[in-house]
Amino acid sequence: MAAPSQEDPSLERHFKGHRDAVTCVDFSLNTKHLASGSMDSTLMIWHMKPQSRAYRFTGHKDAVTCVNFSPSGHLLASGSRDKTVRIWVPNVKGESTVFRAHTATVRSVHFCSDGQSLVTASDDKTVKVWSTHRQRFLFSLTQHINWVRCAKFSPDGRLIVSASDDKTVKLWDKTSRECIHSYCEHGGFVTYVDFHPSGTCIAAAGMDNTVKVWDARTHRLLQHYQLHSAAVNALSFHPSGNYLITASSDSTLKILDLMEGRLLYTLHGHQGPATTVAFSRTGEYFASGGSDEQVMVWKSNFDIVDYGDMKARRPPPLTSSSGTLPKMDLPVPPGRDRSLESVQGEPQESISMPQTLTSTLEHIVGQLDILTQ
Repeated sequence: MAAPSQEDPSLERHFKGHRDAVTCVDFSLNTKHLASGSMDSTLMIWHMKPQSRAYRFTGHKDAVTCVNFSPSGHLLASGSRDKTVRIWVPNVKGESTVFRAHTATVRSVHFCSDGQSLVTASDDKTVKVWSTHRQRFLFSLTQHINWVRCAKFSPDGRLIVSASDDKTVKLWDKTSRECIHSYCEHGGFVTYVDFHPSGTCIAAAGMDNTVKVWDARTHRLLQHYQLHSAAVNALSFHPSGNYLITASSDSTLKILDLMEGRLLYTLHGHQGPATTVAFSRTGEYFASGGSDEQVMVWKSNFDIVDYGDMKARRPPPLTSSSGTLPKMDLPVPPGRDRSLESVQGEPQESISMPQTLTSTLEHIVGQLDILTQ
């Protein structure tokens, strides 16, 4: 892994145009555009090139809750409290097709990596899969017993992960439509979930202020971060798989080094809750949105990867400060996290194990798994 440069993440652009809280952000594949949705019922498409005009898309009859560019960047999907999903052509005309996807608020919308299908999640407690072409309903996943806040396809498109107010994260097989596993470790509603770029791990954010990382194959809890002082609303993996960024109601964004199992940066940009965060497809930028109606674009200044380079995408190690449990509670020592308001000169020392010890432990745990089976 390339060591992060000493330069800190920096605020690059500031977009103002929404008239209510920003709920979601997503970058296009080429990072030329950034889409955002808001409680003001509109979508904005911002040009990353300075002095370019933004597009405002109207059509939803209530708050826009989620937005996602198709892998090609030629389409943009949005979901809303009006129970519909709209598929937009992100150009000047802003044409869209609309379909009623659920019987309650649509919380999440995500394209499969092949662009052929779309997964949606809703307060009607279901996860649904649709064909992108003509928005044909394919099937429903119905085991959650409360609102489903988020659903994502795995990078290879074979699995779906969902997060719910029933305090579980569920992993589904797309072909058999079976629930493979339920992760029940969260102490509150689970607000957001996503796959690691390697597809081998999943990270989930919760109202219990925590972020948890599980192995999607063994279902073992790998890492547990308790760094925020309020609900964690969203998270995003850096495309290298080495970093995770979180957005919280404590108004901060935090960047975690997954390989070291530690906090790298705390960013103070938003006035009030930070509601959403997303890395660009190359990891060069990340965008955040908040209840303060602002969309901010930050330059990462670390580990820029070639999007096609899969070799860099290692899953996070089994980190533990004690070396026994594959779990990590990380309270922040005072003055240790590097904040944009006051950046400490000294980088924080690592509080996890060396890579060799980690892989030995993983091997031992793997052997134990075989024995117990």
